[in-house]
Amino acid sequence: MQDSGMLLDVMRVADVLLKWLVAPMAGVLWMLHRTQQDHRTDLAVLKAEAAANKQAHDREFKELRDSFKAVMSKLDSIEEALRK
Repeated sequence: MQDSGMLLDVMRVADVLLKWLVAPMAGVLWMLHRTQQDHRTDLAVLKAEAAANKQAHDREFKELRDSFKAVMSKLDSIEEALRK
């Protein structure tokens, strides 16, 4: 009889542990996992936006540099024409 009483106590302790420790811990871990996945997605989007912005900036800078070279070339040709 003592063995069945001890087994019953072990089962009660196991039941309490599952209800109050394991199940809430599993819920918290699942929530953390979902949050981490959301953050990973957000970071991927931000990285893509940053890469697109950098590419656009580089393209605009190249266009500006080409325009500046054209203006300087035109000024050089004007200066040569005035010196003649």
